[in-house]
Parts: sequence; structure tokens; C-alpha cells
Amino acid sequence: MEVSSVAVSLDSLTAAQIAAGVAAGEFTATAVAHAALDAVGQRDADVQAFLQVTPELALKAAERIDAARAAGEPLPPLAGVPFAIKDNMNLTGTRTTCASHMLENYESPYTATCVRRMLNAGCLPVGKANMDEFAFGSSTESSAFHRTNNPWDLERVPGGSSGGSAAAVAAGMTALALGSDTGGSIRQPAALCGVVGMKPTYGMVSRYGVVAFGSSLDQVGPFGRTVEDVALALDALTAGGRDPFDGTSQDVEGGFAAHVNDGIEGLRVGVIPSFMDAVGLAPEVKAAVEAAACSLEEQGAKLIEVDLPHLDAAIAAYYVIGPAEAFSNLARFDGVRYGYQEPGCATLAEQSAKSRAHGFGAEAKRRQMLGAYLLSSGVYDKYYYAAQKARSLITTDYERAYEKVDVILMPASPTAAFKFGELSDPTQMYLSDMFTISINIAGNGGVTVPLGTGADSGLPVAVQLVGRAFDDRRLLTFARAVERGHAQTAGTPGCVVAPNFAGKGGELA
Repeated sequence: MEVSSVAVSLDSLTAAQIAAGVAAGEFTATAVAHAALDAVGQRDADVQAFLQVTPELALKAAERIDAARAAGEPLPPLAGVPFAIKDNMNLTGTRTTCASHMLENYESPYTATCVRRMLNAGCLPVGKANMDEFAFGSSTESSAFHRTNNPWDLERVPGGSSGGSAAAVAAGMTALALGSDTGGSIRQPAALCGVVGMKPTYGMVSRYGVVAFGSSLDQVGPFGRTVEDVALALDALTAGGRDPFDGTSQDVEGGFAAHVNDGIEGLRVGVIPSFMDAVGLAPEVKAAVEAAACSLEEQGAKLIEVDLPHLDAAIAAYYVIGPAEAFSNLARFDGVRYGYQEPGCATLAEQSAKSRAHGFGAEAKRRQMLGAYLLSSGVYDKYYYAAQKARSLITTDYERAYEKVDVILMPASPTAAFKFGELSDPTQMYLSDMFTISINIAGNGGVTVPLGTGADSGLPVAVQLVGRAFDDRRLLTFARAVERGHAQTAGTPGCVVAPNFAGKGGELA
């Protein structure tokens, strides 16, 4: 088939449409790669989503796709789809810095399983995305190199810690992106940037090759502009089954995209009345949750009130378990084996102390010092054991709720995107994850779905859906129902690029 020479805007295409267009010969994967790189060149000076752009890797991947099509070979499901990679994930041929001076010059020695599976699915690696240093943060302000700006308002945060990944998708520079979620680091930036973001159930996606923050909390997941795109990415991430290099990895049944448009008639949606009166919840976010509930009910679902009585303890438990695990995981960065090494030190102890003092930023130091204290003698029993007991209670709360319902609807972020420097108190910043942390504590899957812009802020607002463990297929079906209901009400498509950047680069032929 002849390849079309008609110019097409990358902004107007979903990942599914890009893959279909490449497969049908409407345009080449190489044209898509050039369009994505052109969009980065036109837009990233303002957004600053990337720490490293990888044109050679993207174009080589595109050439392989085009050669396979020319030879009549079957193409992988996401052939020609550009994607961004959070910079705590290894990819051979790139640096993996975790947005920290500690790893500023660290060359990836191998490729993470999650990245490899996206490449196997035909995706084009456009670059490594900015993040909060070592994933410690909710605004991408703690990056050692530069902040990332929200494409909807460049004076506001994109969320974090996967802010660069969310912003890359929201600005139309890539169709998909990978992030990691330890306490909301996919779902919260997705909400603030107006894209779909999913944290799969713990164990569904391999973490091999991903720099660890909290090993019992971390999970890799995708960003996209539509639920279908996220479902396709999750199919790719779980293809091949259990990863023997990750002891937590599980075999899961795929077919996420195949079932995304299933009906929800007769299924049950849990709502939590106490959440709707939570301190700090913006009226426009509350209105979005109420609108989503009404939409699901109109599509045949039943609304049922549920209670999660121990969720008030989630933030406290998280900020014991998370820092304790972070302290353990980051102890390897000692200025000796790899990472930043302080010059001119007379002893090994001096080199280690100064390398860590100068290699880590303020938030990374804060979390490690807190973790060291919490694991110290006389403190461990008092706080760490209590946090693990709270974790058990929270997990049990969710299990009991799912005896009554199939999915739970709640806010994702309590507010729309806030201004840089607005949450200068670390405690205030931690509270921006108040609706996301409990899902990491329990291990369930969660997905953020955008519902347009808020009446007060004019910025993206979103809702969050939380499913049973390993019931992520049904979770995405509900997410698609929310997206479908919003499109029918608002008359807008699911694929949206921030208005500041639509039409600014990203043309393909």
C-alpha cells in the first residue's frame, strides 16, 4: 500500500490510532518519530518535561517498524507509538539519573523489563522524563536539574513524582508514557495534567530495572490521553507473564483493551460520603466526583455507600513505611561503588559522608533521615510495627468493601494544579496525596480519569477509580465508562492536548 503524503497532526491521534495508521500505511513510523521529536523541539523549552531526548533510539525503532511492514511481517500492537520513560527506569543507551546529582552521569547498564516490553510492543522511545528526585515529591519541584511546568498553566506544577511523564502526554509530545507510583505518583500528576494515569495492582508489572523507592509500595504504570490507550499499554506491560527477575511479579490475564468497552449494567460502584466532606477538597473536584457517579448510574451501575474506617491512618502509615524502605534502598549510594563521588577526601568515611551530603537534595535527605530514625532501636517497635498494623487494617477495609461493590469511586487530587512554591511546607505537600496513598498501602489498582476543567480554576479536574486486587480489567472498563459519560455530556473527545500546545509542532506525513 502507498504511504499517504497528507499531513496529519499528532495531537489529534490517540496511541491506538497511531498504531492503526502505521499498520495501514497511512503514515510511517519514521514520520511519527519525526513528528514527536519536532513536537519536543517546539514545546519542551516551555514545559521542560524531558531530562534527555533520544532521537537516535526513536528513529532506529521506527526504522525497524517500517522495515517489518515493508517486508510484510506482522506488526506489534503499538507499532510506531511514541512514549516517554520516567528517569528512574533503565534503558540501554541513556542515563538513568532519578533527577538527582547523585546519579547525574549514571549510564544504564541494561534495559528495565517494563521498558523492554513497551519496545517489544513497537513503541518509540522519545526520551527520559523529569521527576521528583528519587520519586520523593508531588510536584516535580525537587528535581535536581529543573522543574517541569504544567502544560495547562506554565506557572503551576504538573504534579509528581512522575510529573515529566504526565506533562509529556498532556503537551502532545508523546502519546504514552511510563511512570512509577509509590503513593500516587502516577495518579496525582495525571489528574493535574488532564490525562489518564494508572497504577496497576502491585505485582502486575515488573519493577526489574526500576530504581527502588519503597519496595513494598512501588508499581510501574502507564499514562495516556484515553483509557483505551492506557489499556493497550497495560497489555504490553503484562505481555510475557511473570518476570523471573522480580520476585513480586505475577502472571496476569491480559485482554485489557479487548474488554475496555464492556458494559457496566448491574455492576456496583462504591461511594464514600465522608470523603466528599474532607478538609481541603475543592468544590470543583467534589462536583467532578458527583458527575462521574451520576454518569455511571445512568449507564446502569448501582451506587452503594461503603466505609473505609481506617483510611485516616493511611498517610501516617505511609510516611513511616515509605521513608524506612527508602532509607534501606538508598543506602547503596555511598559514593564508593557508583554515583556521585566527592573529590579530595582523605578517608572512605569522609568520602561517603560528603558524597551523600552533596549528591542528594533536601527532600531526599529528609526522607532518608526520617527512615533512619524510624528504624532505630527503641523507635522501630513504636512506629514501624504500628504502621504495619495500620496497613493490615486498611487492606482489610478494602477487602470488606469489595464484598459489596465492584469498584470504588473517589477523588484523585484534592485540588487542581497549584502554583510553584505554594506548598512550601512538606506536610502540606504530603497531603496532596491524601486520596491516593491508601491504594499503595493495600496494593490495589487505581486509575485517574480526567473530567474536563473545573468551573473555578479552569484547570483539569479528575476522579479516581479503585478496583479489587488483580481485577484491573474491570477497573479499566469502569474508567472507560466514566470517560464515555463525560464525552457524551461535554461533547468533547477523550483525546485532549493542553490548549497552549495544540498545533505547535507535531505534524506528520
